[in-house]
Amino acid sequence: MGDQEFPEIVIITGMSGAGRRTAAHTMEDLGWYVVDNLPPAMLPILVDRLGATERIAVVVDVRSKVQFDQIPEAFRQLKDRGYRVTVMFIEATDEVIVQRQESNRRPLPLQGGDRLIDGIVRERRLLADLRAEADIVVDTSKLSARQLAQRVANHFGTDATDTLHVAIMSFGFKNGLPVDADIVFDVRFLPNPYWVPELRPKTGLSPDVAGYVLGQEAAQEFQERMLGVIETVAPGYLVEGKRQVTLAIGCTGGKHRSTSMGEELASRLRERGYGVSVLHRDLGKE
Repeated sequence: MGDQEFPEIVIITGMSGAGRRTAAHTMEDLGWYVVDNLPPAMLPILVDRLGATERIAVVVDVRSKVQFDQIPEAFRQLKDRGYRVTVMFIEATDEVIVQRQESNRRPLPLQGGDRLIDGIVRERRLLADLRAEADIVVDTSKLSARQLAQRVANHFGTDATDTLHVAIMSFGFKNGLPVDADIVFDVRFLPNPYWVPELRPKTGLSPDVAGYVLGQEAAQEFQERMLGVIETVAPGYLVEGKRQVTLAIGCTGGKHRSTSMGEELASRLRERGYGVSVLHRDLGKE
C-alpha cells in the first residue's frame, strides 16, 4: 500500500493558553477534519474509522489528565500501521500564559486550588517529552492570533511534498528573538535606511527601501550565503523527516533591512523550487 493511501495526521498539542484553539480553528478553515480534546487511547480508533479522510488534525493535551500517559502507545500504534504523524507543539512563556489566563479568568487544567504559576509548572513538566519529540514548535509569546493562524497556514495549507518548506520570518531584535526559529540571521551590519530621511517612513516592502538595501554589495553576498546554508541543511532535514524549517532574519526594528532581505530570499528560494512563506512579525510595531 503506497503512502498516498494513508491520511495525513497532525497532532496539535502544547501549553494551555498558548493558542491551541486558534491553531485548531485554522486547521478546520484549511479543510482538515479536526477533533478537539480526544482521549489518546481513542486516536488509533479515530484514524482507522476516518481512513478515507486525507487530512486529520487532533488536539491532544493535558485536559485528558490521567489518560495523558497513553499518548506514546497511541503514537506507536499509528506508526506501526504506517501512518505519518506530525506533532505541532504550541507554547508561550510563563509570563504570557499568566497574562492570558488572568484576562479570561479561567483556571488551568492542572492548577487545582493552587496558584496559576503552579499549574503552568506542572503542565510544562508533563509536556516536556512531547515537546522534545515535536516536529514543529511554535512560540506564540510575541504573535497575535492572526499571526499564529498565518504560521499554521504556512505549514499545512498545502499538501506535504518531499521539498523542504521554508517559513521566512523578519523581526526586530529590539522586540526579542523568535525562539521557535530553526536558523537566525542578523542583518544589522547593513546600512540602515532609517537614517535616510526619505526612506525612514517607508518599509522594506517599498521598492525604494528594497533597492537601497539590496543595492549593497554586502547584501548580495549575504543572500548567497543564506541560500548556501539552506541548500546545505535541506537534504539532512528531509532525511530526518523535517519538512518545514523556520528561518528568521533580524534587524534593529524589523521594518527595513530584515523585511527587504526576507522578501528577496523568498524570491530566490522559490526560483530554486522550495516551498516558501513569509511573515513580517514586527512590521507596524514601530
